[in-house]
Amino acid sequence: MTILLSTLNARYAHASMGLRYLYANMGELQSQTHLQEFVIGAKTTDLLERLLSWQRADEKLIIGFGVYIWNVEETTRLVALIKRVAPEVIIVLGGPEVSYETQEQTIVGLADYVITGWGDISFAALCQQILNGPKPLMKIHAGVQAKLDELQLPYDYYTDKDIQTRTLYVEASRGCPFKCEFCLSALDKTAWPFDIDRFLAEMEKLHARGARLFKFVDRTFNLNIKTSLKIMQFFLDKLEANPDDPVFAHFEVVPDHLPDALKAGIQKFPDGSLQFEIGIQSFNPEVQSRISRKQDNAKAAENIQWLCQHSKAHLHVDLIAGLPGETVNSFATGFNQLYALGPHEIQFGILKRLRGTPIIRHTEEFGMRFDPYPPYTILANKDVPFAEMQKLVRFARYWDLIANSGRFSHTLPVILADAPFENFMALSDWIYAKTDATHKIALDRLANLVTQWLCQERGMPQQEALTMIGKDYAGDAKHKQSPEVLRSDNRPSTAKAPSNDNANHKASPKRQSRHLQS
Repeated sequence: MTILLSTLNARYAHASMGLRYLYANMGELQSQTHLQEFVIGAKTTDLLERLLSWQRADEKLIIGFGVYIWNVEETTRLVALIKRVAPEVIIVLGGPEVSYETQEQTIVGLADYVITGWGDISFAALCQQILNGPKPLMKIHAGVQAKLDELQLPYDYYTDKDIQTRTLYVEASRGCPFKCEFCLSALDKTAWPFDIDRFLAEMEKLHARGARLFKFVDRTFNLNIKTSLKIMQFFLDKLEANPDDPVFAHFEVVPDHLPDALKAGIQKFPDGSLQFEIGIQSFNPEVQSRISRKQDNAKAAENIQWLCQHSKAHLHVDLIAGLPGETVNSFATGFNQLYALGPHEIQFGILKRLRGTPIIRHTEEFGMRFDPYPPYTILANKDVPFAEMQKLVRFARYWDLIANSGRFSHTLPVILADAPFENFMALSDWIYAKTDATHKIALDRLANLVTQWLCQERGMPQQEALTMIGKDYAGDAKHKQSPEVLRSDNRPSTAKAPSNDNANHKASPKRQSRHLQS
């Protein structure tokens, strides 16, 4: 028997930790098991050919697919082709997308077996039954939640190439004690920590092999401060020992839980070594209560401001539009409040109805209408009609291109002035009216559009606008605007986009490096 563990990652840089957990826990079947990762957007028949190249005559081939919101449509097509060309291949599905509302899904109908929930040890057990009998009678199997200290850890199975070219995902804990209804973690009973010494020993091995970018997937990194401090000290020791070979760590933190001991540790990190993802989601207390989100807004705001003013951590703070009862005006108020605190990036997300999440209980009362196709984005609700929701979607896209990219650091404050949400919405509406596009807008064209808006809509003198935009491209001789850009919407330039990478921050992601320069 040959067993393949496969998934379609959103990007090549995303190495699947889930597949490596399965591989680490295959036991005696590990020698017959292989990883086969792909990236979404590839030609389905090419993926089919590569998978079936593992097939041998008179031998079972089992393929286990990790199914997620970003890959379910492409994985469904791939499974359909496998069953059309080689129906004898045994398909096992797992992952969050097929763990809830399972029976109604097309991909489940095509597959032989599905494991819902935890698959770490359940996949190997199912393969043993398929190989040795008795043959499983049920298609759908509830995954067994293993004790964390009994799991084999996956980190040895990041290859040298993974370490050199990809972000490494790691976890010091699983689960979440909070019950935010838009999140699958709302279904967890609590958070479960791995043994911290065992975990740090694995991080030590990864670092020794050359790993420098570590992204923690823990939902609540700062829940246990003692553990948080030990993990942070691990990275501080590496930074102190090798300042010319820095590490970069990304953590998701609870915004209203930042005691003095943690602040003291955070302050020791230099530029380009630490990033926090902070989920605010909404500053509206009624909305928070409605979706079971417990958050001290005053404390969260105070902590974000402290991090901005007293630490060198890069802050990526999340807001979600479309929550039940959140109007455009109340969202705008929260957005302006958050922007005033000064985070490096505001991730403007649009609510999605993840399978299994309790958010669905508000559907009727708040007239919530979701796209039936992945990623199940909200289309409208009783407070935000479809046309207004589309404007928010475009705002989010342009915000990412202009604000979060870090490429318009001199120009952005002028665009936003004293009404960030309102002014950027005006720019967003104007750009869309000019281009009828939110994607495939070249950087030079985007700069030209911003310049036109400042002059035509704001009345800024032409030379002043050109000079200001020019500061955002200082040192890039290829980027040059002429007065003609103010009279017409130039088509995309063939000039190479400016590089803002900072060699002093080689361990940090490029986008963060641009913010560091600003």
